[in-house]
Amino acid sequence: MNLIIRKATVVDPKSPYHQQTVDLKITNGSIEEIGTSILNIDTHQEFQHEGLHISPGWFDTSVSLGEPGFEDRETIAHGLEVAAKSGFTGIALQPNSYPVIDNQSQVHFVKQKAANAATDLYPIGALTKGSEGKDLAELFDMKNAGAVAFGDYTKSLANANLLKIGLQYVQDFDGLVLAFCQDENIKGNGVANEGIVSTRLGLKGIPNLAEELIVARNLFLLEYTGGKMHIPTISTAKSVALIKEAKAKGLKVTCSVAVHHLVLTDEKLEGFDTRYKVTPPLRNEEDRKALVAGVLDNTIDCITSDHNPMDIEHKKMEFDLAKNGTIGLESTFSALLTVLPLDKVIEKLTFGKSILTIENENIKEKNKASLSLFQIDSNWTFSKDNILSKSKNSAFLGHQMKGRAIGIYNNGKLVLA
Repeated sequence: MNLIIRKATVVDPKSPYHQQTVDLKITNGSIEEIGTSILNIDTHQEFQHEGLHISPGWFDTSVSLGEPGFEDRETIAHGLEVAAKSGFTGIALQPNSYPVIDNQSQVHFVKQKAANAATDLYPIGALTKGSEGKDLAELFDMKNAGAVAFGDYTKSLANANLLKIGLQYVQDFDGLVLAFCQDENIKGNGVANEGIVSTRLGLKGIPNLAEELIVARNLFLLEYTGGKMHIPTISTAKSVALIKEAKAKGLKVTCSVAVHHLVLTDEKLEGFDTRYKVTPPLRNEEDRKALVAGVLDNTIDCITSDHNPMDIEHKKMEFDLAKNGTIGLESTFSALLTVLPLDKVIEKLTFGKSILTIENENIKEKNKASLSLFQIDSNWTFSKDNILSKSKNSAFLGHQMKGRAIGIYNNGKLVLA
């Protein structure tokens, strides 16, 4: 659709219109004109909203949708609609479906399911066959089919030699390995952060060491092999320090943090509510503050919702037995504004494209119109009425929020919440 967006404040430091309130004339999916009081002589549709802000389209580097195999949790079509209404113009889809996305036909399947959606879908291929950690998957074939990176979601690769070979192999085609970090032997039967809260509640603990040990190992492997590595959803202060040190050495490593680790702590477990059971576990306030500092000093490159829908049967059960995961697309932007300044939120919600070598369109004339629409001033409480996903396992129910996602304009489509 051709559109004129009226009186929008631009948040894009790479745009000449940064912090200016302007009109945008969009024709055939591209920004034709930016100015004030643009005349509508071509009968474009118009959109205006009180307190409207726009930025380059937000991108989420870790989204699970279920399809194929777990459509009761979420489908690709509905999940992309949720993403659009939550302000995201693009998502990277995790391979944890059934079957696992570990070959080119599975990559083609999810891309076909996402065709013609307003929000773009970029598949992550499994690093190992079936995400079982035994043999490398068909990485080059998946790259040719459209996979943007390779990883086994929340499964840490125990076989260091296999990760070494994977890091070496993908360099032939400039591939990116996602290396989730958690030592399963140290984690054991742990279900919550090891500390005062887990001890008081009688929950088996997962020490920070379980993550940090594998972060250190994986960084050593990267230093040996070269290439590129992305460490997703770190959760401890020591992990931040290790990655900061690796970057200072010149290693090509990036990392992300999940929004719930920036906002929530293990104190939320007091009621044994399984909505707060996530991987990695919610840590203490000291770790949370270190993660926020890591975002502010750019040690942490991007922020993800780590959206992982779960059906009620796997959440409404004893804490020890419940599956890990929270949905997060709907709450990400408003939750982040409670702990970070606006410019940093936008920076970290858009930088994921650079990590995955996807072009990020800035707000300039002649560029593709890929825009997130939002406002920043409202204060409100996240409730069940704000959940758009099929699954309802949100860790942010009852949480105080700031600002709202209004929707997106992308691929010639305007989608509003």
